[in-house]
Amino acid sequence: MNESRKARYIANLIGIFVALIALFPLIWMTISGFKKREEVLSFPFRFFPKEWNFQNYVDIIMNSTSFFPDGASFMTSMFVTFGVAVFCVIFSLLLNSMAAYVFARLEFPFKKFLWLYYMLTMFIPGIAIYITGFMIVDMLNMTNTFWVLTLPGLAYVWSVFFVRQFYLNIPMALEEAALLDGATRFRIYWSIFLPLSVPPFVIMGMNVFLGYWSAFLWPVMTISDPSLYQINQLLMFFKAQRNTEWQYIMAGASIASVPPIVLMLMFQKYIIQGIKLSGIK
Repeated sequence: MNESRKARYIANLIGIFVALIALFPLIWMTISGFKKREEVLSFPFRFFPKEWNFQNYVDIIMNSTSFFPDGASFMTSMFVTFGVAVFCVIFSLLLNSMAAYVFARLEFPFKKFLWLYYMLTMFIPGIAIYITGFMIVDMLNMTNTFWVLTLPGLAYVWSVFFVRQFYLNIPMALEEAALLDGATRFRIYWSIFLPLSVPPFVIMGMNVFLGYWSAFLWPVMTISDPSLYQINQLLMFFKAQRNTEWQYIMAGASIASVPPIVLMLMFQKYIIQGIKLSGIK
């Protein structure tokens, strides 16, 4: 075995080992959803259940209104959370990519000052503005609505920064040719820049999706209507009220982890391309 082949073999073994360590919590959580309540945290530790209990997953999916708080439905919460996340991904990418195009290509008064002012917001922790944010949405009577879950987070400075860096590397010749043909700035953005933006859009889109899918504190502050419960909000409420029924908690958390995993597998090629873009100047 030559040296390069041996090095590749060792690298593959290390990669498999790291992957198993990373996946262990997810695998254990999924298998724990098939256990009886006393088996989940039993001592000594058992990885597999003595008897596989599929009823836990059936109850979570089909009969959740009987034991989730306020008669909330697990699957309804899944669909609502997914709808909120997809809506925010689409409109966040459109809004922030338009802002990125403006800062990357257009010249206007105080552009550098406005860009610096906008960039400073990256250094403000999101949790620091939760109270003022809640006061604003409460005064606007937006609590317990779809819009309170979506509108406050659409403008995302990291997306603008990342996409702007990508747009700065698009050749000026494309834009100049379109301007000579009489295209407007919006037409240039829509017909040239937007189709070229798939790699950064996938990275930022996944980031936005995961942010909304895993949201907990903001929904707890602004949503008390069971029909609008976000999935993590629902699972935490269930854990608080029935904190000994770990088999249901594990089953619910396992199902809730499926959409992000599926999306990651679907777009992994673009995610890798987008990671390469993170080093562009």
